[in-house]
Amino acid sequence: MARVLCFGDSNTWGTVPGKSCRYDENERWPALLNSALASEADVIEEGQQGRTLVHNNPFQGDKNGQRYLKDCVEKYAPDLVLILLGTNDLKKRFALCVDDVAKSAAHLAEQTQQYKSSSLRKSVKVLLIAPPAVYEVGAYAKMYAGAGAKSMQFAKFYALYAQQIGCAFFDAGSVVTSCTEEGIHWQKDQHQLLADALVPIVQDMLDQLG
Repeated sequence: MARVLCFGDSNTWGTVPGKSCRYDENERWPALLNSALASEADVIEEGQQGRTLVHNNPFQGDKNGQRYLKDCVEKYAPDLVLILLGTNDLKKRFALCVDDVAKSAAHLAEQTQQYKSSSLRKSVKVLLIAPPAVYEVGAYAKMYAGAGAKSMQFAKFYALYAQQIGCAFFDAGSVVTSCTEEGIHWQKDQHQLLADALVPIVQDMLDQLG
């Protein structure tokens, strides 16, 4: 059976807006994807709160996706990796532009596509997913000051760099809307919308594996 690795941040982990708890297996998008593809693939959840592409959050330990994904690929030997990262990189303290974030996401995707290991039967396919836009509201407003306008450009730049490296691309913002009251995380129904949108894409990519 094929293996699909979902690698992301708190929205992949399943953080409930405004709370520190997590959606359950019938609510968060990777688990919903696993249920939908039960007869075709084993979907592995690798979401981490605070995970970034570029810098680490001060006092929160090493959560840089560039350093963790290789180990995950080695550990799980997936056929397909779904990468959904970039939101945390728009925190005001990092002062990054969307172009830098998108380049880092594409670099991570390219490294994964090119990764070779004795545990892998073939090259890994990657679906690079652009995060939806965020809102500068509530408790996160100060932390993400300026991120609202930047995040509106996620899809444009992710798509550009995905095309350059020959990587499959999907815009999560085409189906998902971040919580308008909390700004960063997603309501339960948005997880279902993303899972539903990803099912045919993942099925098609797995069919291409032959």
